[in-house]
Amino acid sequence: MIPAPFHRLPDDNLPPAETFFVKADDGVQLRLACWHGDGRATGTVLLFPGRTEYVEKYAHVAARLNAAGLAVLAIDWRGQGLSDRLQDDPRPGHIGDFSDYQRDVVEMVVSASELDLPRPWYLLAHSMGGCIGLAALHNELPVERAAFSAPMWGINLRQMPEGLALGLSYIAGRLGRGGRATPGSGGAGTYVLDEAFSANLLTHDGAEWGSLVQQAALWPDLTIGGASFDWAGKALNECTRLARLPSPDYPVLITLGDGEKIVSSTAIRERAGQWQGSHLLELAQCRHEAMMETSAVQDKFFKAVLEHFDHG
Repeated sequence: MIPAPFHRLPDDNLPPAETFFVKADDGVQLRLACWHGDGRATGTVLLFPGRTEYVEKYAHVAARLNAAGLAVLAIDWRGQGLSDRLQDDPRPGHIGDFSDYQRDVVEMVVSASELDLPRPWYLLAHSMGGCIGLAALHNELPVERAAFSAPMWGINLRQMPEGLALGLSYIAGRLGRGGRATPGSGGAGTYVLDEAFSANLLTHDGAEWGSLVQQAALWPDLTIGGASFDWAGKALNECTRLARLPSPDYPVLITLGDGEKIVSSTAIRERAGQWQGSHLLELAQCRHEAMMETSAVQDKFFKAVLEHFDHG
C-alpha cells in the first residue's frame, strides 16, 4: 500500500480517510479509502460507489456508518477518481471489459484483510457499484449481508431501444471510436457543473447538490464525463448476463427512489421480486442518490441499512 491524497473542502470537519494506492493483478493502480472510526468498530462496510464517483463524495456517509460502529472501506473504480484512467483521453467513463471491475473487488478484499478490518463485513453498493456488487456476490464476496442503493441492474435508456444502443456501441468500436463519449451522456463535461439544480436527476437537496458542485469545481482531477461507447455496450451486456443468473444466497436490502431516471426501476423490481430473502424499500421524494438526498430521505435510508446490518 502506497499513501494517496485525500481532498477535503475548506469547511469540512469530518475525519479524513486513510487513503492508499494498490495495484490490481493487471497493473492498474487503484485508490482506496478507509475510515476506521474510533477503533471500536464491530463490523466493516465495503462501499461500492457508482459511475463518475470518487471516495471523497462518501466522507459524510462514512462518518454516519462510523458512528454506528462500522468501519468503511471504499474505492475509486478503475477509470475514475484518482485510480488509473484507461485511455489517453481521461474524460469519458471507460472500461475494457466489465469483468475487469472484479479485479478491483479482489484488491478491496485483500486490503480489508491486510488492514485487519473487523468482521462481519457488509456490502453497501450504489448504482454501477450495484452491478459490480451483484457480480461480486456471485463470486462469493465474503460479506454477511448486502444493501443496494438504486442498483444498476438495467439502464434507463429513455426512448432508445436497447438493441440500437448496443448496435451503436458495436459500430463505434469497429470504427475505432469505442473510447469516445456517447451522445447525450455528457461528453467531456462534468454533470454537476453542467446541469441546473432544478433539472438534476440525483437529489432534491440544494445543500447536497451545492457540495457536489463545490467538489467538482475544486477537484476536477477526480471527475469524469460521459460514458464511452465501449462502457455503454459492456454495461448493457453485463446487466443482461446478470439478469439471467439466479439470485445469490445473501440477505439483501434494495432501495429505489420514486424519482429514479438513471437506472431501470423495472429491472430492480424484477430482481427484488424473485430474490428470496430480499426486502425492497421504495423511497418517496427520492431521486437517484438516496445517500445525498434530503435529511428525511437519508434518515430513512440509513435506518433501514443499519437495521439490516444489525447495527441499528
